[in-house]
Amino acid sequence: MGDVQEYFIQNKVRNFYSVSISGYHIAEAGANPITQLAFTLANGFTYVEYYLSRGMHIDDFAPNLSFFFSNGMDPEYSVIGRVARRIWAKAMKLKYKGNDRSQKLKYHIQTSGRSLHAQEIDFNDIRTTLQALYAIYDNCNSLHTNAYDEAITTPTEESVRRAMAIQLIINRELGSAKTENFIQGSFIIEELTDLVEEAVLKEFDRITERGGVLGAMERMYQRNKIQEESLHYEMLKHTGELPIVGVNTFLNKQGSPTQIPGEVIRSTTDEKEQQIANLQAFWKRNEAQSQEALRRLKQVAVSNGNLFAELMETVKYCSLGQITKALYEVGGQYRRNM
Repeated sequence: MGDVQEYFIQNKVRNFYSVSISGYHIAEAGANPITQLAFTLANGFTYVEYYLSRGMHIDDFAPNLSFFFSNGMDPEYSVIGRVARRIWAKAMKLKYKGNDRSQKLKYHIQTSGRSLHAQEIDFNDIRTTLQALYAIYDNCNSLHTNAYDEAITTPTEESVRRAMAIQLIINRELGSAKTENFIQGSFIIEELTDLVEEAVLKEFDRITERGGVLGAMERMYQRNKIQEESLHYEMLKHTGELPIVGVNTFLNKQGSPTQIPGEVIRSTTDEKEQQIANLQAFWKRNEAQSQEALRRLKQVAVSNGNLFAELMETVKYCSLGQITKALYEVGGQYRRNM
């Protein structure tokens, strides 16, 4: 990631984010909203510290970072954006002395995939609509609304249009979306903001006690916490303590059975053959230059040069498979410690 950011600074890349610092996969794996937000921001600050250690200036890279969160059904999701912005702005201004632009946190929201269920899948659009409202009222920079059938299959054209319609109707028809900060000043929003910020800062302390993000990862702290929270959620769902309409409560006359997909969308045989033919033609077209490009890539990897800058040249002549194989030959395979 340091190589990527260094390349962006040297080449003055501005209108493309060097990294999407993601919490979405953390939430999808089972983390609650506090843990998602704390782990994601902690990862962001770890990038910042590392970039600074490589001699980059805070205002050269902080505006180039963006964040990516999941919005589920819990009330905490209604404020994760404003809490993230509050914590980030304070740190950028007071600790890192960043300018106004560096203090502005940009984030994308995708509605929660794990909150969608294979029972009564039509209800999933309702959940996605409410999660989209959380995101819009919290002033996210961009938003992705999930298709209702993602719980069981690859989204269809029909389901994707319905997902898109959720955003269109909120933005074009719902009156409250025509003003910024529609719920600003609400008691519960202000209270939740303070409570969530306090909880995130406490999680920062727990990570710090374990040697920061990298030290905590070595001790499998994040992994274990996510698994425990996932198990807790599944247990509440199973016992019915966490009511999910059409899944464990208010079932329909048939008992709300799990829906099975008709046909999963796959590439056709012609599309597959075309892709293989394209790849073989690419190999043949570049066979004179590919071996030298791979040799240079390996050399940069072992000499600790900027791997991303070299990759920008390698991809002109080599396929992803060739590049992966070359890096595997010099770098080996990662195996995590138990």
